[in-house]
Amino acid sequence: MKKLFPYIILLFYVLSCKPSVGQEKKFPIQGFHLDLRVQAMQIDALKKLATQLHQGGINTLVMEWEATYPFEKHPLIPNQYAYTREQVVDFIAYCENLGIDVIPLQQSFGHVEYILRHYKYKELREDQKDFSQINPLKEELAKELFRDLYSDLISTHKSEYIHIGGDETYLLGHSKESQKKVAEVGKGRLYGDYIKLLCELVVSLGKRPVIWADIAMKYPDALEGLPKQTVFIDWNYGWDINMFGKHSNLLNSGFEIWGAPSIRSHPDNYFVTQWEKHFKNIRDFIPLAKEFNYKGIIMTSWSTSGLYSSVWESPKDLVELYPIRRVYPLNGFNMLMEAYFEALKRPEALEIEKFVQQYAYQRYGFNDSESQLFWNALKANPYEINQGVVSAGGPAIKIMADSALWVVNNLKSLKPKNNKEEYAHYVLMSEIRYDYLVYMTIEERLNSKDFNSDEIPHILKQLKQLENSNKNKEFNRLHKNYLFPAEIRQENELRNNKIKLMYDRLSKNSK
Repeated sequence: MKKLFPYIILLFYVLSCKPSVGQEKKFPIQGFHLDLRVQAMQIDALKKLATQLHQGGINTLVMEWEATYPFEKHPLIPNQYAYTREQVVDFIAYCENLGIDVIPLQQSFGHVEYILRHYKYKELREDQKDFSQINPLKEELAKELFRDLYSDLISTHKSEYIHIGGDETYLLGHSKESQKKVAEVGKGRLYGDYIKLLCELVVSLGKRPVIWADIAMKYPDALEGLPKQTVFIDWNYGWDINMFGKHSNLLNSGFEIWGAPSIRSHPDNYFVTQWEKHFKNIRDFIPLAKEFNYKGIIMTSWSTSGLYSSVWESPKDLVELYPIRRVYPLNGFNMLMEAYFEALKRPEALEIEKFVQQYAYQRYGFNDSESQLFWNALKANPYEINQGVVSAGGPAIKIMADSALWVVNNLKSLKPKNNKEEYAHYVLMSEIRYDYLVYMTIEERLNSKDFNSDEIPHILKQLKQLENSNKNKEFNRLHKNYLFPAEIRQENELRNNKIKLMYDRLSKNSK
């Protein structure tokens, strides 16, 4: 026994040092992505979010500043909500004191309307009417621009990474020059050669490039020749892993990979939030990313789709760009954020209903039956409407409106004992959804073949009721310390635009 004793001690030491399954699979990079393309947050709100992220175990924040960053050499790029350099530096220092690494995200291929809208940069455009994308053959001009932008970001950010975007390059191979190269070497090399230039630029500045992985999965030859320091982010919001292309090509590429689920993404907008979809995305994708041995996970949160509608003064002079889609602001999604934090801690997949029940009990003081009613209300009626057609074989619009009223009434019937302001977001979202569906029943009637103009006076009354609802005041109250006042006014205006325009149109024909 004495001879075995040293081995017993050694075995005990090994077992005691061996991490649990959950610890083994913990991501070195546990991140969150903040989209400031619209809904720029006040600095105090940004710091409050950073504190929440820190408390949830997040050590990385990907900041998609877009036009809110105060570029010094390119003063046309910052918009009216841009932060000062002092504010940016102060916020990054605040995050670093919490142990959060702040990675700047600078779109450098697609999603660059906010840069290319200015004719100073017109030579970089892939198309002279759609300003969304860089012409990948304008290598020297692009290198000059992005050296400036990356260098500026490096002057305020200490992270070893720069995220250069690279996703959703819808105009790839669009211009005549690009078409010629595609004919010679294919779209993969058209994309890959330009991305390689950007990645090498980042590496030359002493940083590691980070790229969204969708295009590289679609055209795997785009992976060839990239610097070994490159990191790819596999974003998946609930679809098959091979949706963009052969997933194994990415896994076997030898590059470091991070994963990315989402708590706000298409088709979410002002009028629909697919709560159950996002919970399932958290439940399913995080364990899968662990199984793939991804080195990081970044929760994305999209305030908009990144597609813009243009307002023109003349065929070539742009006045303004408006996002195609806006989503309810991030401060209404605390529960999904907490679900993400919880999922990161677990060795097993998140149990959705159990989590919601515990959250509703701890945050709002709901009992089991109230928690179940709360969850049933959130996941009810998750359909979008396009051109009068309901998605995914959903019910008729009138039935959807009735269901939305049921949701409103049930959420209002629940009386939270704690965190009442947080709970008020669910009620407001449901009321906005209901008003929208009532409007859609009106629009459906107006588009029907048997519509009679005698119905217009009644419809005008309905529209006036919707226009005079108190949703704007409640939106103001809940976001006054979160968004800037001008943003709140614009959010209310754009959200209610269809109702007002329809009223004004029909009132001209009223008897």
